[in-house]
Amino acid sequence: MQPDPASRPDYVAAFREIAGRIADSLAEAPENILPVRMFVAGGAALHFYTGDRISMDIDATFSHRIALPDDLEVSYRAADGAAQLLYFDRQYNDSFALLHEDAYDESVPLNLEGIDDRILDIRLLTALDLAVSKISRFAGQDREDITSLAKRGLVSSDVLRRRAEEAAGGYVGNLDSLRTSINMACRIVVDVEARLRREEN
Repeated sequence: MQPDPASRPDYVAAFREIAGRIADSLAEAPENILPVRMFVAGGAALHFYTGDRISMDIDATFSHRIALPDDLEVSYRAADGAAQLLYFDRQYNDSFALLHEDAYDESVPLNLEGIDDRILDIRLLTALDLAVSKISRFAGQDREDITSLAKRGLVSSDVLRRRAEEAAGGYVGNLDSLRTSINMACRIVVDVEARLRREEN
């Protein structure tokens, strides 16, 4: 897929710069491990789907253990001239997100000019799995992100519930709070769907 037309070119360029540095560091990697897949979640994935909020960090995991290059932050100017910073979050851990077991297998390739996908295959969580990943923490920003995806028809309430419950089946511990968050997330999407129907009529 291509970034959503509403995505900010300055942000996309900064993301591409960081991805390019990672790809350059893999240029001498053994051919039998290439391409390395980079699975992008969080605000970066949301922006590529919707053009909404700008995240300062890139949350991503890889298909292989790699030694990341040191310089993975980029300063850039937003369209209004404001100074911005984008950096790769080395502390991101997908163990703490609600994630379906098939999320990485079903991820979507992101095509960025200048990035050789034979070396670094950049992939976004599907919009559905991105929404599911927002449920475990379920802070205000996560709720807004789910709303943003629902407004664009990228997730539906029934499919979100099914995917989230399937994902929760792979977790252990007290899941009461998680189930409450699933119900609340689905209610957000139901409300958005109802509002969209009213606007159509």
